[in-house]
Amino acid sequence: MNAPHDPQPSTTAFAALLTAEGTALLDAVRDVEPAAELAVATRLRRDHPADLVSAALAQARLRQRAVAKFGAGDAARMFFTPNGVEQSTRASVATYRAERFKELGVRRIADLCGGIGGDALALARAGIEVVAVDRDPLTCAVARANAAALGLEDLIEVREADVTEVDTAGYDAVFVDPARRGGGQGGARRSPSLRGGGRATGGRIFDPEAYSPPLSWAVAAARKAPRAALKIAPGIPHEAVPEEAEAEWISDGGDVKEAVLWFGTDAPGSHRATLLPSRATLCAGRATMLPDPAVRPVGRYLYEPDGAVIRAHLVAEVAARVEGGLVDETIAYVTSDVARTTPYASAYEITDQLPFNVKKLKALLREREVGVLTVKKRGSAVEPEELRRKVKPRGPRSATVFLTRVAGAPTMLVGHPAPAPAEDG
Repeated sequence: MNAPHDPQPSTTAFAALLTAEGTALLDAVRDVEPAAELAVATRLRRDHPADLVSAALAQARLRQRAVAKFGAGDAARMFFTPNGVEQSTRASVATYRAERFKELGVRRIADLCGGIGGDALALARAGIEVVAVDRDPLTCAVARANAAALGLEDLIEVREADVTEVDTAGYDAVFVDPARRGGGQGGARRSPSLRGGGRATGGRIFDPEAYSPPLSWAVAAARKAPRAALKIAPGIPHEAVPEEAEAEWISDGGDVKEAVLWFGTDAPGSHRATLLPSRATLCAGRATMLPDPAVRPVGRYLYEPDGAVIRAHLVAEVAARVEGGLVDETIAYVTSDVARTTPYASAYEITDQLPFNVKKLKALLREREVGVLTVKKRGSAVEPEELRRKVKPRGPRSATVFLTRVAGAPTMLVGHPAPAPAEDG
């Protein structure tokens, strides 16, 4: 949610930031720390309008927040709104998607629901001509400013319009990124398991027909274009994915960032998990996906599939690569007696298996002199920090404990990251 001190600016206030005086103020407040804001604002208001000083300080805060998504170099030159920082695509993901469009032969694209221009910038950097459409005047002004700030205005046209009224005929592709947040709304989903899931948080909307515009409209728009990509929430029900779409789940640094429905690719009806920054990709046709692996006793190694693999329902494909099975039919932990390196899962060597018992775990960690404890969980209600406080690890060694279920029973698995063997095939 937006911070209370970062309201959406007015179009007039934003325009003032683009003047020579506004630009100078932005330079002056670029590195101001939060604790110094009041003193800096008081000093600057002696020579500049109070509203402009406030807008410059707010923009500086937004630029600092945007570094995580856009990198320090671009974030320092770009312009943002609170909603724009929160909802825009991470640059690494946008770049990957833009390059997929380029590989598909796309040269001109309609970017519908373009926001502050994050995706348009990545598309333009890939050499693709973009018409970015959004109905909000301020958002459009920010997108234009960003195209100019990064020297991409010749490739990006920003159009203020209702996306449902835009004629996309003549474009090589369309990209739709519907709004998926609203007023604290949300809903329950299944708990994390073999088939993914979680609980709605942060005002996100999980019903695809509650998107703005609805997913059904976006799919209809995609079907009219030679190529298309629809950005959707990673938790979309698989039954909501059109049969002709390629569904791709993307993670970055181990965190699942989004799902994309692709139309017009050479893999219709498939599920794909793509892991950034390596760009390793695992794909299986909907009709040829392997059945869920069998449950088996915990072996020497435990494999933790990447979240994108779980969301794509490709855990069985990972299990086959490591010659393993599941520790429990509802838990996406794979166990095996062999060591394999795969980009799609993290491997751990298991040294101990205990029924859930905090006292026994504490005694074991004390005996092993474990002071650095990593706690992971799937299928357990215990919070990692709560367990760490109770066992009070002390010592020079490190370990990882997995709180999970094994064949239905609450279990603790203790181990450490496995050394890397030869690559899998």
